[in-house]
Amino acid sequence: MQTILKLKWPIMIGLIILTAALFLLAPNLTEQAEEAGSFQLSEEADSQRAATILEAEGVSGQTISLVIELDSQLDDATEQQIEGLITEIEALDDSVSSVLNPFESAELEEQLVAEDRRTLLLPVSIEGTDEETIAIADEIRETIVPDDLTVYLTGEAIINQDVNASAQEGLKRTEIITVILIFGLLLGVFRSFVTPVIPLVAVGLSYLLSQSLVAFFIEWFGFPVSNYTQIFLVAILFGLGTDYCILLLSRYKEELTEGKEVQEAILNTYRTAGKTLFISGFSGFIAFAAIGFAEFPIFKSAVAVAVGIAVLLVVLFTVMPFFMAVLKDKLFWPSKQSASHKDSKLWIWIGKLSVNRPIWSMLLVALITVPLLFSYNNDLSFDTVDEISSDYESVKGLDAIEAAFGAGNTMPVQVVMKADESLTAEETIPYLDALAQDMVKVEGVEMVRAITRPTGSVIDEFFVDHQLGLIAEGLEEANEGLGEVQSGLSEIETNLTVISEQAGGAGLRETAEGLAQVNGQLGQISGGLQQTGNIEQTVGALAQVNAGLSEIEAGLAGGAAQYDELAGGLGELSQGVGASAEGLAEISDGLTEIAETLMGISDSEAVRGTGVYLPEGILEEEEFEPLLDQFTFADGEGMLMEVVLEENPYSPEAIDIVTDLKEAAARSTNGTPLENVDIAFGGVPSINSDLNDISASDFTRTVSIMLASLFVVLAVMLRSFIMPLYMIGSLLLTYYSSIAITELIFVEALGYDGITWAVPFFGFVMLVSLGIDYSIFLLDRYREEAWTAADFSQAMHRSMAKMGTVIITAAILLAGTFGAMLPSGVLSLMQIAAIVITGLLLYGLIVLPLLVPAVTVSFAAGAWWPFGLKKKK
Repeated sequence: MQTILKLKWPIMIGLIILTAALFLLAPNLTEQAEEAGSFQLSEEADSQRAATILEAEGVSGQTISLVIELDSQLDDATEQQIEGLITEIEALDDSVSSVLNPFESAELEEQLVAEDRRTLLLPVSIEGTDEETIAIADEIRETIVPDDLTVYLTGEAIINQDVNASAQEGLKRTEIITVILIFGLLLGVFRSFVTPVIPLVAVGLSYLLSQSLVAFFIEWFGFPVSNYTQIFLVAILFGLGTDYCILLLSRYKEELTEGKEVQEAILNTYRTAGKTLFISGFSGFIAFAAIGFAEFPIFKSAVAVAVGIAVLLVVLFTVMPFFMAVLKDKLFWPSKQSASHKDSKLWIWIGKLSVNRPIWSMLLVALITVPLLFSYNNDLSFDTVDEISSDYESVKGLDAIEAAFGAGNTMPVQVVMKADESLTAEETIPYLDALAQDMVKVEGVEMVRAITRPTGSVIDEFFVDHQLGLIAEGLEEANEGLGEVQSGLSEIETNLTVISEQAGGAGLRETAEGLAQVNGQLGQISGGLQQTGNIEQTVGALAQVNAGLSEIEAGLAGGAAQYDELAGGLGELSQGVGASAEGLAEISDGLTEIAETLMGISDSEAVRGTGVYLPEGILEEEEFEPLLDQFTFADGEGMLMEVVLEENPYSPEAIDIVTDLKEAAARSTNGTPLENVDIAFGGVPSINSDLNDISASDFTRTVSIMLASLFVVLAVMLRSFIMPLYMIGSLLLTYYSSIAITELIFVEALGYDGITWAVPFFGFVMLVSLGIDYSIFLLDRYREEAWTAADFSQAMHRSMAKMGTVIITAAILLAGTFGAMLPSGVLSLMQIAAIVITGLLLYGLIVLPLLVPAVTVSFAAGAWWPFGLKKKK
C-alpha cells in the first residue's frame, strides 16, 4: 500500500487513460448481446435440433402473423382490400414463401376468420433469419398496411426483438436511477457532498473498464453474453462497489477520529477493512467465476460479473487510497461527523437476544422463515410476453389472437422430420397421418396440420373406410349399368326378331338368338357380381361378352348390306349393340380400377396399421403440388407438421403438452417406417420445454459448484470449516424465504403464472454472492475482536456494535441499487430485484444479527475448527 500511495498520481492518470482508450476501442456490448439472441440453447436441445435441420436445408420456419381487427363485420369491399394486401405481401420478397389466404377455402376461412367476422389472421411464412424476418415485417408495416385498417404484426421473432428493445430501455433507466439513488443514499449516510462522489467515480471507472474488457473477451474468446450481462454489471458493480466503499470510508473515518495521521489511517484501513474487503471480493469473484461451469449460455453470461469484481478490487486498492491521500479529512466535507462509524444501537439490542439467548434467537428466526418456506411452490413462468409492456404491437397482436381464435393458433408446435430417403412414398404417407392422429389425441391439442390434413381437417378420401364406401357405390353403379345394357340388348333382340320375321333371313334369326344368349350371360354376370363380389371373374366374363357383341355387331352390319330395304333399321340396331359394347367396356374398366384399388389395399402393410391408403402416383397429380411445397423439404426427405394447442403457447401447460407429444410420437413411430426418422420439435412451446429441462439441471449443478467453491475459499480465508457451513446455510435460508415472498407478490397477488424461469438462478447467485459479504464483514471483525476480548460473547457484542451500522447501511444501499431495476419495465429484472431486496433486508435485519451470532457463540472456540484461534496475550 505504501508503494501505491507513493505512485498514486501515475497510477490514477494511467487508469483514466487506459479506461478511456478501451472504452473507445472496445466493441459494442449491447450489439453483442442482441446478436447472441434470447435463449442460446445447446445443439442437443430438441428445439435447436429442429432449427438446425431446417437451417441446413434452407428452410427457416419463420412465421409472422398479421392480425386484422375490423370496426364492423367483414364485407365484400374489405375482403377485396385484404385480398389485395395478400397479393402485395406475396410479391414483396423472395423470402416470403407463402401467405395463407382465409378466402381460399371454407376450411381456411373457418380457421382464419373469427366467428364474429371482425378479426382476421394472415399467417406469413418467411425463409430467412430473425433479422430478415424483422426487416420484412417492418416493410409490410411501413409500405403495405393501409392506414384505414387496424393491423398488428406479431410472431416469435418480433416478440424477441421487442424483449431485447425493452431490456435495453430498462438498462438505460436502471443506470440513471442507480446513480441518483446511490448519490442520494450516500448523501444521507455521510451528510457530505464530497463523500458520495468518490464511490461513484471509483465504481464508474470499474464499470467502464470491465464493460470494455468483457466486450473484448466476447470478441476474442467467445465469452458468454446475454441481455442480462450489462444489467448485472451495473447492479453488482454499483451496489457492491458502494458497499465496499462504505466499509473503507467508515474504517478510514474511525482511524482519523482516533487521531491518526492520514497515511497511517490509510494503512490501518487497508490492513483491517481492506483485508475484509479482499476476502469478500475474492469470494464474490469465485462465486461468479464458478458460473462459468454452467452449460446454459444465458446462465454463463453472468460470469462477466467476475471480471467486473476483479476490476473493482484493483480500482478500490488504487483509486480509493488516491482520494483518501489527496482529500484527507476534506473527504467528508462539510460534515464533522458521520453516522456510518457509530455503534449500531439496533444490533446492540438484537445482540442481547442472539448472543445471550441463542436458542430463543434461533427459534425466532425459524418462526419467521419456516412458514415462508412451506408456502413456496416453485411455480415457474416461460411467458416471454410478460417481459414487455402491453403497449408493444406484438403483444396487442397476441392479445387479439387469443381473444378471437385462442392463443395456440399464432405459435404452433412445429414437428420437423428428416430421413435418408423420401418420406413422400405412398407407403410412408399413411404412417405420417397415423402420427398426426396420435398427436391429435393428446389432451390440450386442438388440431394437427399435415400433408394429409393441410387445414387440420381430415381428408376423407385418404381413408380406406371412405374408399370402400366409394367402391361399394361403384359396384352398385356397375350392376345398374349391366342392367341398363341388358335392358337395351333385350330391346334390340326384340326389334331384330321382328325384322328377321319380316325378312325371313336365317342369319338375322341366328343373330337375334345370339343376342338372347349374350343377355342371358349378362344376367348371370350381374347376379354373380352381386352374390360373390368377384370382380376379376366379372371382368373376364365381360370380356367374353364384349367379344360376342363384336360378332353380333359385325353380323348386323353384314345384314344391312344384304337387305337394302332393312339397311336403316339394322344399322341403328348395329349402333345400339356397339354402344352397349362401349358401355360394357367402361364398366369393365371401372371394375378393373376397383380391382386394382382393392388389390393395392390388400397388399398394403400401411393400411392395417393406419387405415389410410394412397393409390400409386396420386401425389404426382397437380392438385397435390401445393401440399408438397408446404409440408415437405429436402426433395421429400424432410416433412413438416404443425400442432396447434388449446393452451397459450407460453404457458406451463404448453410445456406439459410438448412432453406428451414427444411420448406420443415415440409410441406412434415405434415399429413403423418412421422409427429411424429424425424427429425434432420446434416452436415456442418446445423451446420453453427445453429451457425448463436445461435450466433445472444447470441450476442444480452450477449452484453446487458455486457453493463448494465458496466453502473452500471461506475455509481458507477464515481458517475454519465450521463458519463457512452456517454462513452458507443462513444464506440458503434467506434465499428460499425471499423467493417465497417474491412468489407471493408476483403469483398470488399480481396473478402471473409463476416466477420467470431464469430468475431463481440469477436471484440465487446475486443474493448469495452479495449476502456472503455481510457475514464476512461480521465474522472477520469477530475474529479480530476475539483476539483481545475476555470471552467470545464479549467479542460478538463488540463486533455487532461496530459492524451493524455498516452492514445495515450497505444492505440498504445495495437494496436501493437493485430497486433501480423495478422501474425497468422488464418482469424478470423486477423479480430478481424483489428477491435481492427482500433477501438483503431479511438477511441484514433478521437472519444475520439473530441467527449467525447465535450459532457462532454456541460453537465458541469450536467455530474455528480444525485450525483453532490464536488469542493475543
